[in-house]
This record gives sequence, C-alpha cells and structure tokens, in this order.
Amino acid sequence: MGRNRKGEAISGWINLDKPLEMTSTQAIGKIRRLLNAQKIGHAGTLDPLATGILPIALGEATKTIPYMQDRIKTYEFTVTWGEQRDTDDAEGQIIATSDHRPSEQDIRSLLPRYTGEIEQIPPLFSAIKVQGARAYDLARAGQILDLKSRIVYIETLTLKACRANEADFEMICGKGTYVRALARDLAEDLGTKGYVSALRRTSVGPFTSANAISLDKLEQMDYVAARNEALLPLHCVLDDIPALQLKQDEAAKLRSGQKVALISRPDFTRLTQAGLGGKETAEALALLNDAPVAIIETQGPEIYPVRVFNI
Repeated sequence: MGRNRKGEAISGWINLDKPLEMTSTQAIGKIRRLLNAQKIGHAGTLDPLATGILPIALGEATKTIPYMQDRIKTYEFTVTWGEQRDTDDAEGQIIATSDHRPSEQDIRSLLPRYTGEIEQIPPLFSAIKVQGARAYDLARAGQILDLKSRIVYIETLTLKACRANEADFEMICGKGTYVRALARDLAEDLGTKGYVSALRRTSVGPFTSANAISLDKLEQMDYVAARNEALLPLHCVLDDIPALQLKQDEAAKLRSGQKVALISRPDFTRLTQAGLGGKETAEALALLNDAPVAIIETQGPEIYPVRVFNI
C-alpha cells in the first residue's frame, strides 16, 4: 500500500498579503494548516521585515511556480540615509555612517543610471548559494564573502517622496533584483550610506495588492469560505502563454504522457486560432472544457505534455 499523505489534495493559488515580522516559511505553514493542504510552495521569498504580495501555490499549482518566478514585480520602499547596515535593512548592525544627506535633485538625476539592465552585487545576507550553502548562513557564521555581480533588470525606478533623512521609492523590476542592494548602491553613488527601512511588494505578475487577502481575514473565514473565496485557479498564473482547447481523446492522451498530432485541417485551424499555427516550437496551456489539463510544447502540428495536472 502507498503511504497516505497528510491533508487534502487541494489545488490553486493564494495571493497572500504577508504581514510584518513573519518569514515566508511561517506564512506557508499558516496557510497549510488553515486549508489542510497536502502540498504547498511559494513564488518569491519575502524577508520578515517586508510586507505584501506572497503568491502561495497549493497542490498541482506548485507545478506552475517556475512560470511565476520570472514575472515582473513591483516594490514600494523607503531608504534611510546616513547609515549602512550589514544586512542592508533595519534588522542589521551599523557598519558605517555618513553625515551627508542627498538633495531631491541629486536623487532624481541619478535614477536613470538604475534603470534597464544593470550590474548588482547581492546583499551578503541573501539566499544566494555559495558552494552549496546560503550566503546568509555563511555571513551569520562570520565568514567573509565575495559575491559576484550579476545582471538584473529594472523597468522603472521612481522617487515618490523626499525628506531630510529618508526617501520613498517605487520600483518595477525583473527576477533576482534585490531592493536592499539597490538602496546600498544608490546611497554610495549619492556620497552617503543607506539601508532599506521599509519594504512592501505590491505586485508579482497577475497578483496585486488589489486582489490580495490578509492572513487575518483568512483566519476569520471558515474552511469552506476560505477555499471558495480565497483560492484562485491553478492556471491564473499562465495568462501570458497561449491556450489550446482539447477534445476528450486528446486530453486522455496527454494525461497518459502521449503526444497528440493535430494534422487535419480543422485541428490545424485550432492551432492557428490559439496563436500556435506556423510556429516550429511554442509553449501553451492545454484545456478541456476550460479546465487545465497540461502545459504543452508544440513542435509543428504535434503537441507534447511538459507538465500534466492531476485534477
């Protein structure tokens, strides 16, 4: 007999508005208990001192996490001038100070340098792996790290408010961009020191603050209401790839791991209407009666299952 897994086979996404001073792992634990979910994961860690959007995948939706990790993210954050901290946020120890405070004009004139593709060295206290270990574990152990720079993408960086000792910003960016590293580097280029004193993620792909749910609200719901009102469909994160409607026999083949050939004129018309006709290779979402069956790869008129959903 196979081993029984604890919990229920519930699938979908929770767009959680993570509260302050809670780790992403703790947030996942709370959701697992509230929804009695067998399998759970998240797309994009948030630090304990950060709040905002933490997309949480349950069940078969965990197979779509890779499609969320590359999505554009939006952050609102505050940089406090005059101090550098070893973690580059308010949690760390002060390691350098400066009496200089940048003017609003100086800040605005520097921002274009931080848009597009830029080089960035991750914070020492980050989840970057160094010889198999997390950088933050090595940094806490007192090891001296020499992290390599990497290319990240920043779509926009906007100054929202400027005060004597701090400034508020909004940033839209791609995968792997560290707000803490940006604050550190921005301060250095402005002739001072700085760290992130407040951070909120307001969007990750299709998940935004407008459609997020707080942990407090989830805890106030009963089990059925939480599933009905808070659980988003598995394929809500696949809105940026084409969708192909299947016939019953085609869905059965894909579910069993077989390829499907769409070579008749009506079948090829379906491919064309889905935006897949004429392409040598492409990725798409296969649906049966609008329910997700699999993520597929097309090779001409043939389609192959990449990830099959068991729902």
